[in-house]
Amino acid sequence: MPFKRYVEVGRVALVNYGNECGKLVVIVDVIDQNRRLSLTDITIDIKRAPKKKTLIAAMEAGDVKNKWENSSWGRKLIVQKRRAALNDFDRFKLMLAKIKRGGLIRQELAKLKKQNGS
Repeated sequence: MPFKRYVEVGRVALVNYGNECGKLVVIVDVIDQNRRLSLTDITIDIKRAPKKKTLIAAMEAGDVKNKWENSSWGRKLIVQKRRAALNDFDRFKLMLAKIKRGGLIRQELAKLKKQNGS
């Protein structure tokens, strides 16, 4: 099957465009196909057009927030937001840490090559 994610009631999606860009939403009713959403693998069990209180309870019962934060897609977006909030000095410190890590990796790799060559 080519598709694994379908537009359905209870599907959690990420908004791609507009004022709500970057926020998680739950599809509660299908009106038309003219919305810019990225469908996730997360679904919750709700009926069509539930009340807000019912929807929030279903989201908490389905543990949507933790599932999203533990997914690779969610972690990637969290890192992007964190890096976008860095100031110049923090970016500089990050650059130095990457250089130091790269040096340590090269040293360990050289040791392993030397051991295997002997």
